Amino acid sequence: MDLKEIQNLIKFVAKSGASEVKLEMEDVKITIKTGDAKGETTTLVQQIPMGGMPQQHTAVAPIAQAAVPTAAEAQVADENAKFIIIKSPIIGTFYRKPAPDKPLFVEIGSTISEGDVLCVIEAMKLFNEIESEVSGKIVKVLVDDSSPVEFDQPLFLVDPS
Repeated sequence: MDLKEIQNLIKFVAKSGASEVKLEMEDVKITIKTGDAKGETTTLVQQIPMGGMPQQHTAVAPIAQAAVPTAAEAQVADENAKFIIIKSPIIGTFYRKPAPDKPLFVEIGSTISEGDVLCVIEAMKLFNEIESEVSGKIVKVLVDDSSPVEFDQPLFLVDPS
């Protein structure tokens, strides 16, 4: 396991909200602890010795700074508070159209009702239609077409009024 893979694992665990993750493989033990009050992430990587080789310890401790919102970010957050956020239920590739030659499912300003298809997310060669659970008007599309999305990533802002 190289450093890049470890860094990606740290980022994934930090986003997931888990407080502690332990991973043991043939040659590596990794423990990742997150979620203290200061937003710190601590990682311990221990190489398991092969045969009679001396034991190696490598500690990687990146500290994720707690984001301090600026006045502009706080104002945007207040404006977005009145909207409903539709999030991705799965990991995959986000598409706004059913096919390249077809029109978009929804556009900014489109009125939607419960059960309307908003987009599709491709996961493992399966195209999953994402249906709206609310009625309202699409205010903003938060993801570009054909881009990867994570579980629980915001996709749309909907004005329920």
